[in-house]
Amino acid sequence: MRDKINLMFKDKLFLVMLVLGLLTIVAAAGVITMRKGDGQEQNPYVEMQGQENFLADKPEQETQANVAGESNARPAEPEKTEEHVAEKPANVDTVVQEETYEIAAGNQQDTQQAQAVGTGIDAAKALVLDFAETSRMGWPVMGNVVLDYSMDSTIYFPTLDQYKCNPGLVIQGEVSSPVYAPANAKVTEVGVNEEIGNYLALDLGNEYKAVCGQLKEVSAVEGEYLEKGQLMGYVAEPTKYYTVEGSNVYFQLSYQGQVLDPLDYLE
Repeated sequence: MRDKINLMFKDKLFLVMLVLGLLTIVAAAGVITMRKGDGQEQNPYVEMQGQENFLADKPEQETQANVAGESNARPAEPEKTEEHVAEKPANVDTVVQEETYEIAAGNQQDTQQAQAVGTGIDAAKALVLDFAETSRMGWPVMGNVVLDYSMDSTIYFPTLDQYKCNPGLVIQGEVSSPVYAPANAKVTEVGVNEEIGNYLALDLGNEYKAVCGQLKEVSAVEGEYLEKGQLMGYVAEPTKYYTVEGSNVYFQLSYQGQVLDPLDYLE
């Protein structure tokens, strides 16, 4: 009995071992199959329509990029169209016209500044009339003094053949010689006198006044500002009071209505 039991037990053990062996073989075969499935090669590129063309173009684009990167050539400038050609001269002309206008305006301004002194009533308003005791005048005409200033005593007048005081200077000058303004001044009067002929009365500033007579072709007008040395007119033929003395310019200077010796203020 015991032998039968042992035999049956051995047979069962054999069957169990056989089943376990089969299961082990099946399991091993499954593991091998799974490993083979995991080791299949997968396409690294995403599958999409037209994939073959896309992959074929990629190397060509990379080649072109490399060629462009190695080249130092600059892209060609676009061809100038007729519209561009037409616009450029127009802009150039505009700039030239503006620059020309600015230059002309600058020249005009410089000219006006240059003419601002002694060229007319309005332009000469910039002159400052500030004559003083220490100021010095220019000679209205270059020549010898025929009759001196004399208010303290009388002097002899050849034409009149008499002695009398003289409130001004009688300066010799040839007919048609130019006569100049002795200082910066404003013309307060243009007149005619029997004794001194055509004359100009001048305001030198600070209550200093001057009178120039024996003139002709007077260019200054009343109210005009004159710069020192500016032309006022020309030496005229002498009046009947100075026929013996000859042609001359009569020049008188005063301060606050009192006549002064012009020689004390002439350069």
